Amino acid sequence: MSLVASTDRVTAYAKTGAPRRRSSGTGAVFRALNFASAMLVLLVLAGILGSMVVGGWPAFREFGFFGFLSGSSWNVGAERFGAWPAIAGTLMSAVIAIVVGVPISIGIAIFLTQLSPRWLKTPIATAVELLAAVPSIIYGMWGLFVFAPLVARSVQMPLNDVVEGLPVVGSLLYSRVPSGTGIFTAGIILALMIIPFIASIVRDMLDQIPPVLRESAYGIGCTTWEVVRHVLLPQAGVAIIGAIMLGLGRALGETMAVTFVVGNANRLSASIFDPGSTIASRIANEFNEASGMQLNALIALGCILFLVTFSILIAARLLIARVGRA
Repeated sequence: MSLVASTDRVTAYAKTGAPRRRSSGTGAVFRALNFASAMLVLLVLAGILGSMVVGGWPAFREFGFFGFLSGSSWNVGAERFGAWPAIAGTLMSAVIAIVVGVPISIGIAIFLTQLSPRWLKTPIATAVELLAAVPSIIYGMWGLFVFAPLVARSVQMPLNDVVEGLPVVGSLLYSRVPSGTGIFTAGIILALMIIPFIASIVRDMLDQIPPVLRESAYGIGCTTWEVVRHVLLPQAGVAIIGAIMLGLGRALGETMAVTFVVGNANRLSASIFDPGSTIASRIANEFNEASGMQLNALIALGCILFLVTFSILIAARLLIARVGRA
């Protein structure tokens, strides 16, 4: 009877819950500190956005928001500024980085979790993680002195002989000055920089998928490709989207590595091999000596970059929520 009574008391305790204790002073301080920490993030974010808007407002007022957004002139002497070449360069280099980096990152994660022998898994995983620790300026120096000459010699010159004069492909792939620096080179360097982040997140997510799902698929005769395509990737879909957006945010805001290899030319070109500029590289090159309207225009560029990143973050959250519901 005592065992039955004890069981009844445990069941009643589980249903009603533990008796509430009166909040102590330590608990109130703990909650206040956590609330202050959460509010601090919002205050910092609002402060950054507010300072960018205030600093860039003279440029927006002078040229108009859409006029500054769509303008292509950047004339310091005449104080005429437009952001579109830098915006286009930022988006093009980021798209190249995502197109090149995402398949490689997912392939690395799949190999490490599904195909790699035990003796090879740790060295490759360590090498991928070490890539994330390399400073961005090292990527930029390597890109300028090693990768850019390789692109000029092995990619641009042979392509010029093939695509010169072609109507659409020629304008996209022909380089007027095959120096190796340009939007394409910046995109490849950015791809190398975002691969460790995307690969690590996708790998961790694939490791957390219950083994019974994979074993069940193999048990009914699925190949490795079918297991990856129909079992693992759908299960890790939300994490993959989050990893891609994290990499995209890194690619949009990267400064020093892109400044070394993008060419820093304020012009629009249909060719991905021609020199260009990004928002971050423009700010890095001119901010130290800027004053007056030029300084306001650079701060306005930073405000636009902030808004672009914020919009991508919102789109990522909506996409993740939609995939989660599906």
